[in-house]
Amino acid sequence: MPKILVIHGPNLNLLGAREIDVYGKITIDEINGALKKSGKEKDADIEIMQSNHEGEIVDVIGKAKKNKINAILINPAAYTHTSVAIRDAIAACGVPAVEVHISNIYAREEFRHTSLIAPVAKGQVSGFGKTSYLLGLEAAIELAKK
Repeated sequence: MPKILVIHGPNLNLLGAREIDVYGKITIDEINGALKKSGKEKDADIEIMQSNHEGEIVDVIGKAKKNKINAILINPAAYTHTSVAIRDAIAACGVPAVEVHISNIYAREEFRHTSLIAPVAKGQVSGFGKTSYLLGLEAAIELAKK
């Protein structure tokens, strides 16, 4: 059974209450529920964490291989555009990663058009709300089987 680590970055704990015009009314609990349901249907073990702290995210990624994680599904949120540390952790950890975003980062402010994570991820899904996570999970499970 593949083990997938889902990482939600900063402020995603505020989904459903923040910038509804951008992110919609979906909550992190609803996303997590959908991920767990999909994982169960696909015979995958889903571990989920959310942090507003860059170092905590880096630490979890760094321990992924030791913790027998087969793939990472990450929404780095604002750290997408700023975190060399998260980028380097993904590059170094030896576990394939899929980057996801609820909104289409390329249709937003110019500074959001650059992802530091994309070059070290196996792929990226953005702009489809909760479905971005579900599509990303499907890709992560396929990567985990290789």
